[in-house]
Amino acid sequence: MIQMSNEWITLTIGKQKNIALIAHDGKKKELLEWCEWNKKVLQRHFLCGTGTTAAMITARTGLPVRAYNSGPLGGDQQIGAKIVEGAIDFVVFFSDPLSAQPHDPDVKALLRIAGVYDIPIATNRATADFIITSPLMTQEYEHQVINFSQAIRERSETL
Repeated sequence: MIQMSNEWITLTIGKQKNIALIAHDGKKKELLEWCEWNKKVLQRHFLCGTGTTAAMITARTGLPVRAYNSGPLGGDQQIGAKIVEGAIDFVVFFSDPLSAQPHDPDVKALLRIAGVYDIPIATNRATADFIITSPLMTQEYEHQVINFSQAIRERSETL
């Protein structure tokens, strides 16, 4: 559900969340263990992820995970686009801070768009644990984002 004012748009995240699952190569094992540990919670939600990670989660846990492209082949950007469309409510992205990533600009763009659209994003296990055990995981949640259409109209009038 979407409510609008001139300044803000109120978005509602439903009880059943759309969760993106992503991990850099050095963190895939950790994400797989986390998914296995949280399988009972995750099976109540819609899951998607970048290519290799999605396939590995499904193989290990049996959870259905819709696969996008691999991160270096545009998967992070696909997930970012789904956030813009309102099709992703929560991102679990176990990033590897100790390894250089060839698609680092894509990762930064994904983190930025999650911030712009006020989407919870866990970049490590501790944060993911806090979010997945939150009472908000079983409730609707309303959050506000800037009314970009209004902001663009106002900006164009001042140019």
